[in-house]
Amino acid sequence: MARPVIGICGSLEQARWGNWDSLAVLSPRTYSLGVQAAGGMALILPPDDSWADDPGHALDVMDGLLLPGGSDADPRTYGADPDPATTGFRAERDRSEIALARGAIERGLPILGVCRGMQILNIALGGTLIQDIDNLDIHRRTRGAFNAHEVRLEPGSLAARAASGERLTVQSHHHQGVDAVGDGLVVTGWAVEDELIEAIEVPDADFALGVLWHPEQDGATGLISAFAAAAAHRQLA
Repeated sequence: MARPVIGICGSLEQARWGNWDSLAVLSPRTYSLGVQAAGGMALILPPDDSWADDPGHALDVMDGLLLPGGSDADPRTYGADPDPATTGFRAERDRSEIALARGAIERGLPILGVCRGMQILNIALGGTLIQDIDNLDIHRRTRGAFNAHEVRLEPGSLAARAASGERLTVQSHHHQGVDAVGDGLVVTGWAVEDELIEAIEVPDADFALGVLWHPEQDGATGLISAFAAAAAHRQLA
């Protein structure tokens, strides 16, 4: 059986290596390693403005879509003005990922949103974000470091089934979160310490889940494995 193809959206960042200083498409290797360990084949996706009009050709080659973490989304994508704390957004990445997310939901393609990816999933379905959350000490430490905290998951939810538990310690690094929940999404996870929304999902979909933590960082492959298994099942359908 062929390995399921998991598209992983790449970020746009100014990068320096050797004699080069250039805008680059970047993807932390933890995502592709997690997908590979779960039996999938990782395909890194650079932003493509054509997807804003028709993401179908890109989605045709995938069995699942992974929306990763990264920089803030442009608040204008959900009808808000940027807060001074909201930085680093790139319109071409936002356009591509929002279109891919909507297309994946429409065709029932398995989709997993991680941190920013959860936020993009929410925006794609008409939701909004809190641009700078309270209690940053719970969810974020110094730049580049992850912070451990507990989340509780709705019993019987996709989030709980995929994570194999209803209460777990997660790795987190973010300063934004879900405000108004997008159409068709339900909240199925919360931070134990402050009740911040930590998981959202489409209840009628085979696999459409967003989590605010970073499962690729916690050493447990359950959630990514469940996502890859859903992609493999779709491949056989």
